[in-house]
Amino acid sequence: MVNLSQYPFEIRPLDEEEGGGFLITFPDFSECISDGETQEEAIRNGLDALRETIAALESTGHPVPEPNSWPVGWIKR
Repeated sequence: MVNLSQYPFEIRPLDEEEGGGFLITFPDFSECISDGETQEEAIRNGLDALRETIAALESTGHPVPEPNSWPVGWIKR
């Protein structure tokens, strides 16, 4: 079982033109992004998306990347 908390993420606020809330991305998984109205919701949704991304990789026989040592980040605009 993969420990999701070991994977770094970046979170940033979304402008009103982008719909507001927060966007979360995972540098180790370019295909995995999510959002939420609050930072906490974005993180919860992001971890759900990460769990599904890893499950899809495993079910199709693709390797799951090891977590990089990039720090968790907050991007301000």
